[in-house]
Amino acid sequence: MSVELTTLRRILTNQRTIAVVGLSADWHRPSYFASKYMQAHGYRIVPVNPRYAGSGQTILGETCYGALADIPFPVQMVDVFRRTEEVLPIAEQALAIGARCLWQQLGVMNAEASALFQGKGLDAIDKRKPNW
Repeated sequence: MSVELTTLRRILTNQRTIAVVGLSADWHRPSYFASKYMQAHGYRIVPVNPRYAGSGQTILGETCYGALADIPFPVQMVDVFRRTEEVLPIAEQALAIGARCLWQQLGVMNAEASALFQGKGLDAIDKRKPNW
């Protein structure tokens, strides 16, 4: 899927609260340094990783949640750092919480999940590095 730069700019300008599914607490993992970069540029990062959720665990200073449904405030975008076969249920959960964009990181490409979002008139990004 080819996404125009104007679409990417619109998404990155308007969607400032991002749930990062698969965010690791390990500084050397791509999910960690991508999230840290986004956070440094004004985005609110919401860690979603059942491994770290509960008992007040935080990543990058933000409370970690076990699932998208556990987040007690609106999330505009869901950024996925999980295996391709895990993305469709994540996309379904993202729709259930009202997310407006599903962003699958490089190496993650679930066409059915993208089609689910696009079929609702929402944004789905894949095969794309963000140009923050």
